[in-house]
Amino acid sequence: MYISQVYRGVPKDIDSRQEKERKCYDFLGKLGIDYEVVDHEEASDMDRCREIESVLGVKICKNIMLCNRQESRFFIFMMPGDKKYVTKEFSKKIGMSRLSFAKEKHLKEFLNVSSGSVSVLALLNDTDNKVELVIDRDVIQQDHIRCHPCVNTSTLKIKTEDFLDKIIPALKKEVMIIDN
Repeated sequence: MYISQVYRGVPKDIDSRQEKERKCYDFLGKLGIDYEVVDHEEASDMDRCREIESVLGVKICKNIMLCNRQESRFFIFMMPGDKKYVTKEFSKKIGMSRLSFAKEKHLKEFLNVSSGSVSVLALLNDTDNKVELVIDRDVIQQDHIRCHPCVNTSTLKIKTEDFLDKIIPALKKEVMIIDN
């Protein structure tokens, strides 16, 4: 797998990046957030994500988009990559039943991302505030989080403190933190 070296801040080739990715870097810049970036081949499975983990020195964070049966409530769930997602347990923790993975059309419609690129930063595109954020407490007990800038060919390393104190408030999202 191709992985570039880790660098700080906005990529030098920013003008050749997709608009949704540039929007993430602009957002982080306006908030004054320092971050590291690594570019890589598409991270489409956990083995590739582990390679990125070793380069960035930050544990994998799965970002899953879920919805209720009626497709009227949507969630991004951030959880450690080494934990297994169990629908029944998660549903109980948030007080909902019959949750499933959101359809690709919902990823595109609400977050402007495709499967494998779901990220907390995709909430920038949730202009109608349709998607709720749920975080496994273990994610925020690390010094850093990692996420994609709306594409799964780059990964960011961001201080958890900046994530909680700057990014979440700027996204105007309430967060449900659960012990999963």
